[in-house]
Amino acid sequence: MNSLAARLRPVLTWVYGKPGLFPAVVDLAAWMTGLVAGALVDRSLNMGFGLGALALMVFLAVVFHGGFGYLLGLYRRRWRVSSFDEVAMLGLVWFVTAALVVAVAVITAQAGSNLRVSAVLTGTLLVMVLYGLGRAVWRWSWEQNHRVAPDSCQPTIVFGAGEMGTHIVRSMQRDSRREYFPVALLDDHLAMRNRRIDGVRVRGGRYDLAEAAADTGATVLMVAVDNPPAQLMKELTTSAAKLGLKVLVLPNMSELVGFLTLDDVLPPSVDDLLGREPVEIDLAAVSDYIRGKRVLVTGAGGSIGSELSRQVQEFAPSELYLLDRDESALHALQLAMEGQALLDTDMLVVADIRDRSRMFELFQALRPEVVFHTAALKHLTLLERHPAEGIKTNTVGTKNLLDAAVATDVDRFVNISTDKAADPTSVLGATKQAAERLTAAVAGGTGRPYVSVRFGNVLGSRGSVLPTFLGQIEQGMPITVTHPDVTRYFMTIPEAVRLVVQAGAIGDPGEVMILDMGAPVKIVDLARQLINSLSADTEIVFTGLRKGEKLHEVLISEEEVGVSKHHPRITHTVGHTGNPAEALAAIGFEAVAEAQRYLDEAERGPASPGLAGGSERR
Repeated sequence: MNSLAARLRPVLTWVYGKPGLFPAVVDLAAWMTGLVAGALVDRSLNMGFGLGALALMVFLAVVFHGGFGYLLGLYRRRWRVSSFDEVAMLGLVWFVTAALVVAVAVITAQAGSNLRVSAVLTGTLLVMVLYGLGRAVWRWSWEQNHRVAPDSCQPTIVFGAGEMGTHIVRSMQRDSRREYFPVALLDDHLAMRNRRIDGVRVRGGRYDLAEAAADTGATVLMVAVDNPPAQLMKELTTSAAKLGLKVLVLPNMSELVGFLTLDDVLPPSVDDLLGREPVEIDLAAVSDYIRGKRVLVTGAGGSIGSELSRQVQEFAPSELYLLDRDESALHALQLAMEGQALLDTDMLVVADIRDRSRMFELFQALRPEVVFHTAALKHLTLLERHPAEGIKTNTVGTKNLLDAAVATDVDRFVNISTDKAADPTSVLGATKQAAERLTAAVAGGTGRPYVSVRFGNVLGSRGSVLPTFLGQIEQGMPITVTHPDVTRYFMTIPEAVRLVVQAGAIGDPGEVMILDMGAPVKIVDLARQLINSLSADTEIVFTGLRKGEKLHEVLISEEEVGVSKHHPRITHTVGHTGNPAEALAAIGFEAVAEAQRYLDEAERGPASPGLAGGSERR
């Protein structure tokens, strides 16, 4: 049998290369066979019929069907077998041919032919059956000729038995270039249970993934759902990581150009791993406080600062100033934003927020109306070893900016904070809590919307877990995780920045706004998902919690009361206005004394150089 199939394969391949030939031959043969069969059936009821008249009917049927089929393009284009278009066109050609043949049969019968009209009518109906049978044979043989050998492919579970799942199952079975073969389908809709698509059975829903993988030996999970809910993606990627399944995702139908194929499948995105719905912001409110205003972004060369700069630019400020002490970071930012990096524009400002005199000079010269303050030292472990540096940048640097902002009548000030500022146990958290207190105190004294925005870890930022894990995988090193149970809140950079921009529009003076980070994510689960998405042969090593680190972070402290006001993903709380230096008590009284000394030095330093003549706007 196999040798026969091997001999026929070249012939079948030649036939399939001429898609109109086989259907045309089958359809014409259907008329010949159908009319002869109709005459034979009718002869069993009424003895005697005219062979000449039958030959005439067959000849006319072949001529009429072939002619109309050619004129209407039935065999001149590539149809999907048994598609609605093909069936409709075939039905039209059949109807016209049948009507003409029956009309001729009526005429010949009246002229004395022994071929009854009923025999012709029976034959035309049999032709329809033979049409379908011929196409069924065509489709079956085509699928057998194009079916991928399962032994050479990765067994794949497809989640989604709808239109996308149907397309991708058929594509996997017939595209001999590909490496995946469907062994099971899953779908949460009960109506899909035990359904089969091209022989592949629906074995249950998302919670049956482990059982389906064990039964089939699957190594891949392919998600074929249009616009899958974020929570569904998170559950599937987490479960797949625990089972060692590689995850692939099909794009949304709106993103496709042409038919869905295996070329469209991709690894899951960061948003898929986090399982969070897209952030929506009030564009009108954001435009009102940015459009036509002079805007300053500190720490503009950092991960958050650079994305913030790009998003703010889209709201058409009159001037956008990008401040950073790292000239290389500013070079990269200008190249990303403008496509060139000549560093010859007033937009770029090289300065250190720890330099109080320089901050006052800049604010006097630039006269910003809106300030986004993202500059900070953020690496927790490093700051535990060098706490004074954290105090100077995160706390005293923020005070320098706030004082300069007050001196030059800045309308709005948005301080970027961190979840580690809630019940801090580290130098990073304590210095950022002190910055929140400074911001709230200035807001209380001026009545201006000076606010802090607090959020957790940002995936993809420099030094965050994602690039760290990727670097370890690329170097063939094990992924290091501090503790099997450690959890963190995560956001993507664009997601965090959109909410920061929104928070700047809705914050009341002195408020701390906490961004909704979704459910906390286990770091080890994130590591497993990343390993599976990259098909990396990497182990996970636990190193133990470091000084200042928490097992689980919180976004809001026990003393704070959060209220949702304007945006469903932004919680407001009243900022603490106590002594900022005392915020460092959690890390020791020496730190409090050191912070107080730095703050006092800042107060005694240049108060507002160049502002003796007042604060008139430029």
